Parts: sequence; structure tokens; C-alpha cells
Amino acid sequence: MATKIFLASPVISATRTPIVPKAIASRLGTSLAAALAATSVLTMVPVLPAAGEGNQTYKIYYGTAASAANYGGYGGNSDRKTSAEYVYDVPEGWKERLVSKVEKGTNGTDSEFYNPKKKTEKEYLTFLAGFRQLAPRDVILNNLALSDVELQDLIAGADKVVSEERKDETGQVYYLYEIDGVGKHSLITVTCSKNKLYAHFVNAPAPEWNRDHDTLTHLRDSFKTVSSS
Repeated sequence: MATKIFLASPVISATRTPIVPKAIASRLGTSLAAALAATSVLTMVPVLPAAGEGNQTYKIYYGTAASAANYGGYGGNSDRKTSAEYVYDVPEGWKERLVSKVEKGTNGTDSEFYNPKKKTEKEYLTFLAGFRQLAPRDVILNNLALSDVELQDLIAGADKVVSEERKDETGQVYYLYEIDGVGKHSLITVTCSKNKLYAHFVNAPAPEWNRDHDTLTHLRDSFKTVSSS
């Protein structure tokens, strides 16, 4: 499966996102408590590194976005790769943080992996049900911050917040955000599919960002949703 989801065409648009966490809309907050979460599986299929990434190798993570009620394997032991709703790459050697059933059902966190050498260098995914399409880019980012206090603080103190809109080979729209905060960097990718909003996060402290820039960008670009066909 290809891991690079974006076309090689130029960025459609790039804007500086206003840093106004107090103006965050409240719509998403009421949705968080009802958010459904997922069970997922990490395959053992290696992914070759791109140019500039040295010897770094990856594994593909398949997220099935099942309900919290099905967390833990209830309802059968189906082929999760076949039923996956999204995928992303995980660096070889990174560890999974098991997300609790309560956490899955309340704040929408679906999966998370971290570098055991620096646990704040990590990637994770959240999703929320009931979204047919993406809102404007600045609204989406502000709404995401409602469920993530660390993201609120990062935006409030950021030196720069840049957003882009890209499309994959099928025409599906993805919003990309890059936040250059105080001592921390964050890459966020958001898209809508199957009446759900998926948000993939790649976070790293400044030293790790500078050292692992190519790897972390690879993780950002590896995320995509999976069609039913």
C-alpha cells in the first residue's frame, strides 16, 4: 500500500491561522462526550524509507474506528486490515500507548505511538462521528483545541501557524497544519470520510523536530483514510 497520499502538485493554498483560542467555537465540545472510538492493528509489513530518512523503517498501522462498545474484540475477531478505515506509518522501535475504553469514548483518542527514547515525540489519531464535510481550516483547528489542552497552549504561544489544503489521488480533501510553538512542533492532518472527522497528530519537542524532521514529515504524509471499495 502506498504511504504517500498527496499529489506532487503545488500546495493549493497556505495561510497563517489566527491564534485566538478564546474564540473557539463550542460545537465540537458537545460532540466529544459522544465520540466513538476504535480498535486497530499494527502490521509487520515493513515500509522502505524515503530519500533523506537514512535507515529508518516503518510499519503500517490499520485503524478500524469501531465503537467503544466493541473495544477489546467484542463482536468477533474479524480481519482488521480488511475493515480498516485509516492507516498511517509507525517508525520501527516506537511503542504503542494503549488507549483506555473510557478515553476512547470521551475524548475521541483512537490510537497513539511514541518514541521510547523521548515519550513526548509521538503520533496519535482522534476521530469524531457526525461530520459530513470539513469546515473552514481556521474553524477546524480551533475546534480541535477544545478537546486538547496542550494544543490550546501550543496555539496560544505559537511563533507561527500555517495551514494548507491538499487533495489525494481520489480528490479527497485534507487540511494540513504546522504549528511552530515554544519548544515544540506539531503537524496535524484532518479529513472527513464516512461521516467522521479524523485528525492525525505528529508532535515533537524542538530538538527532536530538528533531528527527526524527515521522519516526522513522513509520518504526517503517510496518514490517509481507506475507502470501502
